[in-house]
Amino acid sequence: MGDAKLVQAAMPGLALAAPEGMTLPLTQRVVMLGQFGGSEGFTVMEQPMPSPGVGQVLVKVLAASVQFTDVILRKGRYPDLKQRPPLVLGYDVVGEVVKVGPGATSLVVGQRVADLTMTGSYAQYRTLDVSRVVVVDPALDPAEVTSMLLSWVIAFQLLHRVAQVQRGQRLLVLGAAGAVGQALVVLGKRAGCEVWGATRAEHAELIRALGATHLDSDHTDFAKVLRGGFDVVLDGIGEQGFSRAWRAVCPTGRLTAYGFSAGVKANVSLATLGLWFAKLWWWNTFSGPRKATFVSITSLREEHPAWFVEDVGALMTMLAHGEIKPRVAERIGLEAVADAHARLERGHLEGKIVLIPNPRALAVVRGPDRSLSHLVAAGAPVKSRIARTSPKPNLSGPR
Repeated sequence: MGDAKLVQAAMPGLALAAPEGMTLPLTQRVVMLGQFGGSEGFTVMEQPMPSPGVGQVLVKVLAASVQFTDVILRKGRYPDLKQRPPLVLGYDVVGEVVKVGPGATSLVVGQRVADLTMTGSYAQYRTLDVSRVVVVDPALDPAEVTSMLLSWVIAFQLLHRVAQVQRGQRLLVLGAAGAVGQALVVLGKRAGCEVWGATRAEHAELIRALGATHLDSDHTDFAKVLRGGFDVVLDGIGEQGFSRAWRAVCPTGRLTAYGFSAGVKANVSLATLGLWFAKLWWWNTFSGPRKATFVSITSLREEHPAWFVEDVGALMTMLAHGEIKPRVAERIGLEAVADAHARLERGHLEGKIVLIPNPRALAVVRGPDRSLSHLVAAGAPVKSRIARTSPKPNLSGPR
């Protein structure tokens, strides 16, 4: 059974209404990256409409995240990226099936699906492999779902698949104001852990609202916060080549690294990044019960494909019940992608920027009780009418 069937079986109430009278255009607009480097390398351009191959579907892109992982890809620093420019970025996507290719019998036109794609989603349409997608409840906001796909899935897997956290453990989240960091704080609290979140001082209120103890990342020696250290340190920053995080780990604890934004912002060489990863290997091998590892969601998915299906299903159930709330900071159109990348590099964001490449599509907006309160009118300017419609993140602790 394919991934789509597995998730559909877990969520049997999905509506599969097909759009009527749909005529696909001959061309579409995409954001093309002409060369690795700065955000000035992006160009919005027309391309022929893709056609689904065997085992594929063509989807109309409803939402795609614009996130710091895309910045790493844009700079050519992402280890798992094999493609070279010109290429279209976009690590995740929620789309509506508009055409079914040969052999793609598990999906029908009108279904909503999601996938982690690494590239290709800064576009109005794209093809997806049926064997990799998960079915999305049409009652959910596509922007919230796509915000969840990378950030919340990797947070869930870091906590429960890799670190295997236990109730009562003490967790330190570095970069806690970022999308993954916020997810780690919320999910860590839900798991019954004590959580500390390290950010700049300007994000202190957010971290406290999420239920964690705030640490000023500019002025705190993490190794001196707790006598004996933290049980789990989760680091997406990589300051001092992960050494700053490692010093805060207790003698039987674990450093789980998942990013190196400090290195990307400092434009360190690939050789230097390689040395950072070698340090993690050395610590993990020669530090007894004290462990260190770097986690790639791409590698985890390739090694354990069932985990992705199960974990996305669990998170979508939480989202549907209002138990978690991925924070959408802003919804933008194709022309705003380059500016969004520049803003991501400057920092200071407290939520996900989401690309809405087909702004004439109706966007679901929810009321506080999770009901469908209204729809944004077709044709409304995306940034002015849809931006910042997501309420504050859900602050629930363990249930």
